[in-house]
Amino acid sequence: MSRSSRRGHRKVAAVALAVSAGLFVSSCADSGNGGGSGDAPDSGSGLSIGPVNEQSGEGDAVKGGTLTFSGYSAVTNLDPAKTQIAGSVAGSELGAIYDTLLRYDPASKEFVPKLAESMEPSSDFKTWTLELRDGVKFSDGTPVDSAAVSASLNRYVTNKGPQSSLYASKIASVDTPDASTVVFNLVDPWTGIESLLSTGPGMIVAPSAQQGDQFTPIGAGAFTLEKFAPNEELILDAREDYFDGAPNVDKLRLISIVGSQSTTESLKSGGTDVAYMRSLPNVLDLIDSGYPGFVDIPSLSYLSLVNTAPGRPGADVRVRQALALATDPVALDNRLNEGKGLPGQVIFQDTSRWHNDVAPIGVDTAKAKQLLDEAKADGFDGKITYLTLQENSAQAMALALQSMANAVGFDFQIEYVNSVADVVKRLYADRDFDMATGSANLAEADPFERLYSNLKSGGRNNATSFSDPEIDSLLDQLGVATSNDAKIEVLAKIQERANEVVPWQVYGSTPWLGVWGQNVHGIQQSLDGIMFFDKAWKN
Repeated sequence: MSRSSRRGHRKVAAVALAVSAGLFVSSCADSGNGGGSGDAPDSGSGLSIGPVNEQSGEGDAVKGGTLTFSGYSAVTNLDPAKTQIAGSVAGSELGAIYDTLLRYDPASKEFVPKLAESMEPSSDFKTWTLELRDGVKFSDGTPVDSAAVSASLNRYVTNKGPQSSLYASKIASVDTPDASTVVFNLVDPWTGIESLLSTGPGMIVAPSAQQGDQFTPIGAGAFTLEKFAPNEELILDAREDYFDGAPNVDKLRLISIVGSQSTTESLKSGGTDVAYMRSLPNVLDLIDSGYPGFVDIPSLSYLSLVNTAPGRPGADVRVRQALALATDPVALDNRLNEGKGLPGQVIFQDTSRWHNDVAPIGVDTAKAKQLLDEAKADGFDGKITYLTLQENSAQAMALALQSMANAVGFDFQIEYVNSVADVVKRLYADRDFDMATGSANLAEADPFERLYSNLKSGGRNNATSFSDPEIDSLLDQLGVATSNDAKIEVLAKIQERANEVVPWQVYGSTPWLGVWGQNVHGIQQSLDGIMFFDKAWKN
């Protein structure tokens, strides 16, 4: 495998197949012996991060109608303090109800105000001052003031929202010197607060939303709740009194169609106006068919997790190293995706702004055998069980990994479960697995948060129980880095250390596509695939 291939240098950024809730698998044939290989064939898609099939001559916005959005997974909870917020999970749906304080503009690679008027740091990045817009109201008519923002953030932490641990570790106190000003006093210099306020914590819940045990979704977004049938549909009505003007459409219908092909067919037939897609064949089909949209490629989005807890095979670093050295991502991609993916072992491929020149661990089956033999000599029986979905493409991926691992001496066994929920429970609740399909999905805006949550010793989202003092120290350094150059420097050191301690089995990256019909306009992109519809319209 050439150095350029190992680094993930490709002319295009189309990537491997994906299945629901961020757990990625691929269809494949038998993968051979996992030896090194040359550069993967170029994909004809030419995907890269950014807009595709851009529209022009849109004309004046048309008022009225219903906009139908098919999300990646069904919404089951309307409380942003009690659900993960991302483009693939409730982000666009809840963003319509609550808005966010800030929005990430992927075109400019900057955070811009949304509910907020401005957000400015002190010279040392230890104090951030947020100014709220005048006259913004929740849908119950009460003001979005500093007290409401502070109360909503406190509620998020009290309810142990997904990002609450990071928030609590970084923010020492919050001051509200007047009704329009919120001052965040940080423990250390930190730029990631902008990212935080563009997702779940930045979705401000009205004080009246929580009445005892009863929660009502009352926010400051452009839409209000009409109907919520969990796992079926969410119907939202446009707010005439929205601070940035009444939305163009009268209603939003938010659904989740099972299966990417079914979603594609619905979009083409006009049954769906906007969709969030992660299946490579359907992504390429829609782009080739001229559908406009936006492509993003999160890092660490195609990998396997290895449990490092005591008593598990992965507790021995030699086992993790042997697995990585035995698995050739380029060979996987050639067999699984006809060479149309973006295979590699690095954390940040060259499609990412955070890419560095540190080479990955590489593919070396002889060294993999040596390390595995050493582990066996110390008592390891060679058995490792891989947890994945009972689904055709997931099964094929598992068999490909099994072939490569067994070729160097592993007894690689496969355990299938019926749903993504089963996988998530085994990983994050029970911690009952040796190795499993998974992803980390590091956002281009700021990779720190998910690196921290996935790698920090003792972290709530650290499903693998991974712990390494050097990685912990590097994460702390990344957290206080305030320039992109400084962050890239630390991220290069994290890559170097990851090559040694192998916290994941990395196979490449995979894209998402926010896509809409030619008659749809005004969709705004934000962080992590979240889309906003307050300016959207149909002709």
